[in-house]
Amino acid sequence: MIDIKKINFEKLNGLVPAIIIDAQNNNVLMLGFMNMEALQQTMEKQKVVFFSRSRNRLWLKGETSKNYLNVISISTDCDNDTLMIYAKPDGPTCHTGSYSCFAEVDKNNIYFLKYLSSLIKERKVKMPEGSYTSSLFKRGADRIIQKVGEEAVETVIAAKNRDRKEIINETSDLIFHLLVMLAEQEIELTEVISNLESRHK
Repeated sequence: MIDIKKINFEKLNGLVPAIIIDAQNNNVLMLGFMNMEALQQTMEKQKVVFFSRSRNRLWLKGETSKNYLNVISISTDCDNDTLMIYAKPDGPTCHTGSYSCFAEVDKNNIYFLKYLSSLIKERKVKMPEGSYTSSLFKRGADRIIQKVGEEAVETVIAAKNRDRKEIINETSDLIFHLLVMLAEQEIELTEVISNLESRHK
């Protein structure tokens, strides 16, 4: 998290703009404003709290709709007068019922892999009970590697059968278990991407 004492609230008379980004796909969700207290509460609650200029009070996003914005990370720009907050939305962000205030399309894209990879690494550290991912880490590297092999074979079978639905399902399983294997081996997804990029040159 950030050092709140370094944030410059003076330029906008005690407020700073906060850009909210969906951590699952990198889409911009909305722009709001925070004063120091709103930022403090955001950091404490791990849910986005704005300062409403029209109502002149703090406003927990989702306090009525329950469509909270769950904080993943907070950073600032180079001047320390603008916030960028990655969050996981519980539902539509816009008051109109739309996914984003900027009419972004809610779609699964490549950025979700980054989010999923981060979540898997978090499971490895925290090991929450009832988590399938945690159970894989508990069973160790051999079981994780075995699962990658099993999912790879099932993906090949689905492809040989030209079963579109099963190809998508099995490929999803394979990618997930590959990400678990990378986390277990302490290899970042970005390292694989960088390797692909270097081969492309």
